[in-house]
Amino acid sequence: MAHNNSDDLQWFYVLDASELPEGRVKTVHAGKKSLAISHFEGKFTALDNRCPHQGGPLGEGQIENGWLRCPWHGYDYHPCTGRPPEGFDDAVETYPVQIRENGIYVGLKVEEPEVKTVSDVMVETMINWGITTVFGMVGHSNLGLADAFRKQEKSGKLRYIGIRHEGAASFAASAYAKLTGKPAACFAIAGPGATNMLTGLWDAKVDRAPVLALTGQVDTQVLGPGAFQEVDLNSAFEAVSSWKQTVLPTSKHAELMTLAIKNAMIKRDVTNLIFPNEVQSIPADESAEPSCPEGRLTDFEISPSIKSLDQSLKMISEAKRPAIIVGHGARFHMDLITEFAEKLQAPVITTFKGKGLISDKHPLGCGVLGRSGTPVASWFMNESDLLLVIGASFSNHTGIAPYKPIIQIDFDPMALGKFHSVTVPLWGEIGTTVKSLNQKITSISSNNKIQNEIADRWKLWRHEKESREQDDSGKGINSASIFATMNRVVPKNAIIAVDVGNNTYSFGRYFECENQSILMSGYLGSIGFGYPAAIGAWAANPNRPIIAVTGDGGFGQYMAELTTAVKYKMNITHILLNNNELGKISKEQRADQLDVWKTSLHNPDFSKYAENCGALGIRVTDKSQLEKAIIKALDYQGPSMVEIMTDPLLI
Repeated sequence: MAHNNSDDLQWFYVLDASELPEGRVKTVHAGKKSLAISHFEGKFTALDNRCPHQGGPLGEGQIENGWLRCPWHGYDYHPCTGRPPEGFDDAVETYPVQIRENGIYVGLKVEEPEVKTVSDVMVETMINWGITTVFGMVGHSNLGLADAFRKQEKSGKLRYIGIRHEGAASFAASAYAKLTGKPAACFAIAGPGATNMLTGLWDAKVDRAPVLALTGQVDTQVLGPGAFQEVDLNSAFEAVSSWKQTVLPTSKHAELMTLAIKNAMIKRDVTNLIFPNEVQSIPADESAEPSCPEGRLTDFEISPSIKSLDQSLKMISEAKRPAIIVGHGARFHMDLITEFAEKLQAPVITTFKGKGLISDKHPLGCGVLGRSGTPVASWFMNESDLLLVIGASFSNHTGIAPYKPIIQIDFDPMALGKFHSVTVPLWGEIGTTVKSLNQKITSISSNNKIQNEIADRWKLWRHEKESREQDDSGKGINSASIFATMNRVVPKNAIIAVDVGNNTYSFGRYFECENQSILMSGYLGSIGFGYPAAIGAWAANPNRPIIAVTGDGGFGQYMAELTTAVKYKMNITHILLNNNELGKISKEQRADQLDVWKTSLHNPDFSKYAENCGALGIRVTDKSQLEKAIIKALDYQGPSMVEIMTDPLLI
């Protein structure tokens, strides 16, 4: 079936005649068109590269006994005419060829303007709702949706970050949402690409971070019997998604995207859209318009009931030593909470997920409570006669005393008294509720002695930390020295993504926050979170210093993402604590009076690996080298790594 050789053809150079010997076929590209060029009986012929049978790439086939054989299933076509053997009618389209002095040219019709697809409408809707960052991997079952991303990136309305593993995409999206409170999207193919995202999506779900998961799916024509890479994604995403839907040809496509994003934002949860392969490129209806958030969202300034507010005010007025505990849920309201604490002269303690929400240099800041915390925080919780718990989830990791009188403030009524009863569950949007309490408390505490008490407690703890810096068993650098150095040199406005392991506990204990923002895998506690989270943080705010703190075990899970950081020129400084083992697991085995077993690791020289990837790599083997190395890494324009050889027991 020959292509009409009309005057409106556009001619494309495809190859030099010497590149294709007689009796051979080769894949070439002309514009967006993929072609199979054959050289047979002295003639060059251009055929459509897709076999009519199942789309096999004819340019990867071979010419045998006068027939061009498809490499997938052996279907035959004449190399020059594209016709099949007698008795068959599935011919391959041919295109005009010109042999010129400088090579072989193929003529194609001038491309018509691109037709808007259902994917285009849905991506435009996504952008209208403010989702302008996508982390993902392009593949064969999501190409139509990927092309819609391409168009929007070309127009400057969207940023697409291609990662090396889909799990890194969902971790990055989770970190982006934790930092900003706004959803990002992660993107994968059907089957293994989609299932690879599940861990990062669970991280987002349990930490109440809004994330939109977009996955390809096999063609609906072959869905069900068990096609290649077919997974029942509806079932696979059932538990992790608060809302999900498969996109169908007859769907209201803009509305589907709107519902997915609205559910993610309001529920602060994961939502999922599944795109069968052939649906993605269906032309949109001429009347189809993208949706937008106007008129779709309500005001979230929910005030608590008068009764519960009055109960709270009475308890606060009668308390002699109130203390405030803030969690990750309070992160966007700290100015109001700090003002409230100053009026009460109440110590402010944070959960580990809330680390850094108040500066450890603030006169009322007491650091982190719990297993990753400081004795300063635990002292003031134990000495209090009332706890005001704001945006915290009462994790056993934190250890908030349930026997104390408690006022708990949260936007989610299900979070109030979730694990045990509290004295007053105060339901309301956190900022609105704290503002109401602040306005109604007219008397200002005169208990200025509390600041002196806090300063004394910090003095004791800092003296202890300085003492621990001197510990040396000759088996590596101690953690107290590492984080003491970071305290001196890390920029006050940095975003720090922390992984899971002994490095996390040490960071919580020893690093003193000023105005840094901290990201971590909170409730899920997933090893491997740290470096992909730093990528998400960079995407959310590339103008702030971004730091990843990981162990060797955590970084080993997603170490290929260093090449992603290099590709996009991300200014990420990686502090890698290398003790050549899964140190936290060794510690747990010892605590359970078990033998340490299978926790040792075989590592490369990570600093040389960083250099191999195109980043700056520095290895530190003595604590005297720490400050100079970290400063050099922070000053480097692009991804950098400081690999610190540490003692697994001096944490």
